[in-house]
Amino acid sequence: MPLLPRLQLFEFLDQSWLPGPLRRGEVDYLRVVLDRVRPYDSMAQLLAELLRGTGTDRVVDLCSGTGGPWRTLLPALRSRHPAAEVVLTDLHPTPGQELPPGAHYRDTPVDATRIPEDLTGVRTLFEGLHHFPPEQARALLADAAAKGVPFAAFELTQRSLPYILIQLLLVVPLVWLFTPLIRPVRWWRLVLTYLVPIIPLLILWDGVVSSLRTYAPADLERLTTGLDVDGYRWSSGVHRAQGMIITYLIGQPGRSL
Repeated sequence: MPLLPRLQLFEFLDQSWLPGPLRRGEVDYLRVVLDRVRPYDSMAQLLAELLRGTGTDRVVDLCSGTGGPWRTLLPALRSRHPAAEVVLTDLHPTPGQELPPGAHYRDTPVDATRIPEDLTGVRTLFEGLHHFPPEQARALLADAAAKGVPFAAFELTQRSLPYILIQLLLVVPLVWLFTPLIRPVRWWRLVLTYLVPIIPLLILWDGVVSSLRTYAPADLERLTTGLDVDGYRWSSGVHRAQGMIITYLIGQPGRSL
């Protein structure tokens, strides 16, 4: 399918000035969708193999938002790798989330381009790589390769016209449909979703922009060209599950951690 040009437009969730209720409204919607649809549970086996192959039990998740897919993904991962644990991090952390056993949220900001030395383990990035322009994305990947740290990034969005048209048609109705499932119920969420639909329009904008920023497998190959320090190896492609297409990028060190 022909790709649209990649555009590094802005997303509201990236902006530090975004008011708290609007940020919370958007991330809570994304959390409920991931919890209900569970698109990334199919990645559990791949992550288990990555943990075993690199001799670690810890996952360091970057750009975690309100927990990403981990409420369902971690139990699926632990069924295959019982010792697995995950540390959730974000530049704008939202601790206090309900998380499964083996997961905890680091409540201090973590910049994915400058990861603290104490955060060791497999680095994961769900729906996050597209936030970074090419030079920053390459630097993030180069850091993983230089430190011999396993890395895995996954994206559901696609940089194609049909995908964006589907978003334009369905995102706002889906926000209206999923909002009653968000707990706790907040008056401001209902007002900003149904009466003055700012939250659905923010989600629609950020969704379309995410698609236009998404790196396709060919882009990922270019980003990782030359990042093969000490035998570090990269692989990218697409995985199909439950009618969805997941673009992935996997980095594996040539030596054990």
